[in-house]
Amino acid sequence: MPMTDEEELFSEGTDDLFWGNTRAALECFRKLVAMERRPVYCSLLGFCLAKEKGDVKLAISLCNEAIRKEPKNSDHYLHLGRVYLLAGFKKEGIRILRMGLRHERNREIVAELERLGTRKAPPLPFLQRGNPLNKYLGIILKKAGIRRTG
Repeated sequence: MPMTDEEELFSEGTDDLFWGNTRAALECFRKLVAMERRPVYCSLLGFCLAKEKGDVKLAISLCNEAIRKEPKNSDHYLHLGRVYLLAGFKKEGIRILRMGLRHERNREIVAELERLGTRKAPPLPFLQRGNPLNKYLGIILKKAGIRRTG
């Protein structure tokens, strides 16, 4: 059975994303959203917009729209989390990625979180992380190569 134009565009866009060609994927997902505003198209378009154009505000809006329509689809959380990471909001990005894991174990989310790594415990655990003693002691220990893991 031959694929429809919509299926071909979606396949082309996801292939482009897989190979790192977000510019071509962006055009595919723009066309798809114009054809039909499906959550998966919105979510992928949002990620591509953030990556290629830096349009974080629109990207977040599109990803949130997808999450509102399909709140249990972890891929939408993956794309929104990546948008926040691209924008430099690491803490929010990690929070969104973890929300996605609550709905299903998505191996791409797990890989993204592993790539980001985990924070070490503060050098002086009885003080808050933001305490200047913890901050500067952590920097010194890291430079000396004796920073403990936590």
